[in-house]
Amino acid sequence: MVGTAGLAIQLIVLWLLTRTAALPAMAAMIAVETALLHNFVWHEAWTWRSAQRAGRLSRLMRFHAATGSISLASNTVFTMLIRDWLGIPLLAANVMAVGIMAILNFAVADRWVFRRASIARL
Repeated sequence: MVGTAGLAIQLIVLWLLTRTAALPAMAAMIAVETALLHNFVWHEAWTWRSAQRAGRLSRLMRFHAATGSISLASNTVFTMLIRDWLGIPLLAANVMAVGIMAILNFAVADRWVFRRASIARL
């Protein structure tokens, strides 16, 4: 649910920015960042709601370091490659790129970002 809503946010932002700017790669990066912040808030509130309130800033930094770097780099690159090499429209290319990275992002978030405190000390 969180990922699906994040994808919708990302596509809306991407669509809006590509209507007003001529830099699709920059628009893709801004759209990904918007979705990342959205997803972090909802992961905190719902997916991993058992995470302690303490350490939220630390989790946000880990979320950005892990899923953020994965998403920003790979999503932007995959979106542009799919669009340019396969001739697929930008929004459809972006959906495909998100699909490619969704499983990896979830695994990283589950194992590193939102891990339980007892596991975190290992």
